Amino acid sequence: MDTRSVTPSSLPPSTPRWLRAVLIMDRARSSWYVGTGFAFAPLLIILDPWRPLVVAAWIAIGLFGLWLGILGICMATGLAIILRAGEQVPESYWRSVIDFPPTEDRRTE
Repeated sequence: MDTRSVTPSSLPPSTPRWLRAVLIMDRARSSWYVGTGFAFAPLLIILDPWRPLVVAAWIAIGLFGLWLGILGICMATGLAIILRAGEQVPESYWRSVIDFPPTEDRRTE
């Protein structure tokens, strides 16, 4: 699917250019973080005899969690900028970020 199906003219003028990248990164990294979480406990059990490796694993997972938190703050800021301007993000924008196929506009005018 072409993720560039949303044209800049269809977006509200107040949409920050960086918001799309932040939304895509947050989506991809969050799913990776959750998946890795299932392997983290067994990894700690395996690394238990080597204390420095356990500390390194905790630092890595902590830094990655911090990065996701920063992405969340950026995402909230970008969406707040749009809402503060009194505008709405079109559904086609959300669908392009999540890789859903575009839909036809069903509104009656």
